[in-house]
Amino acid sequence: MRPLHPLLKVALFVAFLFLLCELFIYYLVIIQCSWPTIKSDNNEALRAFFISDTHLLGSRQGHWFDKLRREWQMTRAFQSAMTILNPDAVFVLGDLTDEGKWASDYEFDATVRRFWTMFYHNSDVDFNVVAGNHDMGFHDVIEPNRQHRFEVKFKTPSVQVLTIKDNVFVLVNSITMETDMCSMCSTATEQLRHASMQLNCTKYGSTNGQISDSKSSKECDSIQKLPKVAPILLQHYPLWRVSDAMCTGVDAAPPNERYEKFRPGYGALPLDASQRLLSWIQPRLVISGHTHYNCYVVHDGDVPEFSVPSFSWRNLNNPSIVLATISKDKYEIGKCFLPQESTVKMIYIIGVFTLAIWFLLNVKKLKKSLVGKN
Repeated sequence: MRPLHPLLKVALFVAFLFLLCELFIYYLVIIQCSWPTIKSDNNEALRAFFISDTHLLGSRQGHWFDKLRREWQMTRAFQSAMTILNPDAVFVLGDLTDEGKWASDYEFDATVRRFWTMFYHNSDVDFNVVAGNHDMGFHDVIEPNRQHRFEVKFKTPSVQVLTIKDNVFVLVNSITMETDMCSMCSTATEQLRHASMQLNCTKYGSTNGQISDSKSSKECDSIQKLPKVAPILLQHYPLWRVSDAMCTGVDAAPPNERYEKFRPGYGALPLDASQRLLSWIQPRLVISGHTHYNCYVVHDGDVPEFSVPSFSWRNLNNPSIVLATISKDKYEIGKCFLPQESTVKMIYIIGVFTLAIWFLLNVKKLKKSLVGKN
């Protein structure tokens, strides 16, 4: 059998190196992940992905290659995970875009189209998003049209109640949860009040949560009932905490950021707004994003909150997908870590170093083959 030409060997090696680092590595890493289990019939349990802070770049921030690279990474990671883990539902917890607060309508539409291409999914997957501050701006600088176009393009109001496999989720737009009764916050407050009434009617049989209130009980006649299960609250901002000082784990905030104090309405939802959500929704679990890092805290009333790390390699060396197995009375949270940026770079460096050594050892053969060809 005729041996391969040396240059063809080089081409095959380079192709293999590229495919390994840009395609196969996602499957090799994600196939090691598995769903957390709960002591119930897992066929009835909901299996859900939670990701956050994808920060799709626009024309203002970052280099074009950075944009191309990060979107390729997120696309391959998401599509590989969907193929291997096959979730029932996917939730993206805000900051889908990086420049939604500045972008023109034309550029925002283009970013939305890229988002849906990257996060393509089958119609049987329940896919939902919530808004983040980068999608429309912080509360004190937001323009009404920024909020409106996000809600229209992603079909998500400020407050949304969903039922998936008999589990109840309340999705809220953190930016509109302030209690200053601004125009957008007033609208969101009414939507939140209606969600609270739905939950109260289901749990207590009255809109105000008082079992013996006959007038409030009659109001429930016109309100759609939900499965009788404690809801899960999903939003972009974490509920109020002073800092990330209590957060631990390999993907927690680094020490130089962990002790920085949060500003209310910027780093976390203000205390009064957080207390209102806990009181009105009475969640069994809160899942949020925004900080770009992992965190687990327990709020008053023993309500746990998980902060989901950023899904973008632009923000983390080791992004992940939070995996949740949820039934009506139990849940378990796990995590699927994705290929580390440092690992991919090291594979490329080793590959280039190996190729350089091969050239040095075979320089004479290469010269002969080239001379012979001429």
